Amino acid sequence: MRHHSAFSLLITAGISMLASALVRAGESPAYEAYAVRFATLPGCPLANLVQGADPKRTIDLAMTFWVLKDPGGRTVLVDAGFYRQELLKDFGVADFTRPDKALERLGIKPDEVTDVILTHMHSDHVDGADLFPRAQIWIQKEEYAHYAEKPGQPEYISALVRLNTLGRVHLVDGDAREIIPGVTVYTGGKHTFASQYVGVNTKAGTVVIASDNVYTYENLEKHVPITMTLDAKSNLAAQDRMKKIASNPRLIIPGHDPAVFVRFPKPGNGVARLE
Repeated sequence: MRHHSAFSLLITAGISMLASALVRAGESPAYEAYAVRFATLPGCPLANLVQGADPKRTIDLAMTFWVLKDPGGRTVLVDAGFYRQELLKDFGVADFTRPDKALERLGIKPDEVTDVILTHMHSDHVDGADLFPRAQIWIQKEEYAHYAEKPGQPEYISALVRLNTLGRVHLVDGDAREIIPGVTVYTGGKHTFASQYVGVNTKAGTVVIASDNVYTYENLEKHVPITMTLDAKSNLAAQDRMKKIASNPRLIIPGHDPAVFVRFPKPGNGVARLE
């Protein structure tokens, strides 16, 4: 009888554990979210970023990509930085660390990156995509078609096309798509033809990684569109939407503002944990 009771307890415990696992399986993972600064573009006129800003004001742009770490083992990058020599010359950056090397600050190896979400087709966000040999690449279908399906492309776009021929590029068809559990992409920022931004579930709530759809905190705080946009009205509408998606306005992360690393100072060394 005692054996029968013990067996029943084991069965009951097993069912309980299975039910708990099923609940967890239906939940979105709580990612750790980080901004990683891999270079600086000194003395950029703020008027290039914020419509109507005083042209005499400058900002030292933080060249940034973002890292999302799933406790289950997935490592997602939002954008991939750049590394090709011609781009280094064009940008004239300071304090450069190649993006795959910058990841070492978080103890992540390039082949441990599972996914790279590209927010738009500008070189400082796309060029590094081929540094991560096992990553699946995610980009808006219309963005890819608009910029990649033309002859005579620069090398960073040709490299992305090659990754597509290898079956590693996934073309996202439209707005508000949960492309990875706990990670949703949104369109409408109109920095480029079909630029996207990212909402990610974290322990602190939903973090919105705006990338270049919002360059600086000043865009958000003064409700001013970015200078480089195809549609200023749409860009402002995207800012308003980000404020609804994010659990807290402080969790909207602009694309190039060095103040990110002041507002989120830990752990430091060019890394900001977004929480």
